[in-house]
Order: sequence, then C-alpha cells, then structure tokens
Amino acid sequence: MKTIHQVHPEDFVKYNTSQIRDKFLLDGLVKPGRIEMAYTHYDRMIIGAAFPIDSALKLGTYDQLKSENFLDRRELGIINIGGEGSVSVDGKDYKMGKQDCLYIGKGVKDVIFEKSAANPAKFILFSCPAHTSYPTRLMKPAEALPAELGSLDNNNHRTINKYIHLDGIQSCQLVLGVTNFQKGSIWNTMPPHTHDRRMEAYFYFDLPENQRVIHFMGEPDETRHLFLENEQGIVSPSWSIHSGVATANYSFIWAMAGENMVFTDMDAIPIQNLR
Repeated sequence: MKTIHQVHPEDFVKYNTSQIRDKFLLDGLVKPGRIEMAYTHYDRMIIGAAFPIDSALKLGTYDQLKSENFLDRRELGIINIGGEGSVSVDGKDYKMGKQDCLYIGKGVKDVIFEKSAANPAKFILFSCPAHTSYPTRLMKPAEALPAELGSLDNNNHRTINKYIHLDGIQSCQLVLGVTNFQKGSIWNTMPPHTHDRRMEAYFYFDLPENQRVIHFMGEPDETRHLFLENEQGIVSPSWSIHSGVATANYSFIWAMAGENMVFTDMDAIPIQNLR
C-alpha cells in the first residue's frame, strides 16, 4: 500500500509536474487479479481497487492499519465501474452492476470480491476511519439522490448521483457519489470550490483510450494542472480547488472524508478569481 503524505500549500507552489504527480496522483490501482491501495494522510482516506479475474479476491489488512481486519476501525464505500460482479460481506452476497454502490460499515470481518460475467467487475474502494457502525447497504443508480447542475451553454451540464450522504446511505464520515455528463459537456466542478472541513478524492473512468482529463488543483490564485488517463484518480487537499475538463466524455467518482458531511458545505470560488 502506497502512503501519500500531506502537502502544505506554500510548498505546493514550488513543485514541478513530476513532484505533483508523485504527491497527488492515484495511478496503477486497477490491476487484473489484484487489490491495490493507497493510504493518504488526508483525513486518513484510503483509495483502492479490486479487479478479480480468475479467482476471488479477499480484502486483507495492512501494516499501516495495525488492526486484525481491514474494517475493525474503518468504513468502506464501493463503486463498480465494470461488468457484473459480487461482493461477499461476512458471508452475504451483494450483486453489483455498473455504477452500483455498496456501503460496508465498521466491524465487518470478511469482504470478498468476485466477477460474475465475461466482462469483469472493477470495484473502486474508498475507506476512512469510523467510530460507530452502520448497516451494509446496496444502492442502484436509480435510487441515488440526483442533483442536476450546470448547463450545455457552459459545457458543464452534469448529473451528480449522491449515494453515501446525510439523506442517502448512512455512514460515519464518508460521503460518496458519481458524476455523469450530458452529451456535449466536459467541465466538472466549474465554477470550482474548496471545503476547508474535508478532503476529497476523484477517480476518473469511462474516458476513451488516448483521451485525457486535465485536472486543475491548487489554491484559487495559484492553480496547477495534471493530465490524467482513464482509471486514474487524484487526491485533493482541503485548501485546493478540484476541477477538470476532458478531451472526450467521461465520468468520475468523488469521495470525501472529514469534519462535515453536508454535501453543500463548500466555499465557492468565482471563475474571475481563478489564477
């Protein structure tokens, strides 16, 4: 499991492209037949992927956690971005299709990932510390609370499906959803915002081969950018904007952890204030 340490904004402005990619990019998580994880020191969020091919994959513990089981002191949100699959939670199976969300609460012992079709499932994982336990729950995209934002005129017409939040699947501190774009729209989270009370991570998917997402980050008056490929993610500190535009249509998962679970708890940045 890779460890990602926190970065101060005064140091960030001195980084070159290679340093930014090393400190924030989530790369190489989706590997056939493996579970890969990255432990961040941003609200102790762990981001990972399970990609079962020939056999089932069991979620184990890691030295960084100092616990017998992965979820002894954590909760877990899962989005399937691939074909049909299933997740066994302490012996109970949950069938998951594309963009289905599964929440697993603190205290679960055994989590096992399996594919169910020729087109294998790809499970993207987001975990953060939890002080209490909430029930395991599966939610389909049609059940998620939608929020429609933006407009085609501004190339940012998008639907945000909120899965894990105060009015959806209950959790200790994890907030999670998926954003899908209307045809002709390619800008996400524009106008941008920050939220000082929680970090956020993005995971981009369904981006065609040889296309790229240009992800913007940094303080509003000191922005930087990275070019991301399909099935790559990025960590966003609380002081940083997180916005992107792509050379083709795409979707992304967003996940947050921190002090406030209210979805609208954000500090808007007017476009004219960006530098």
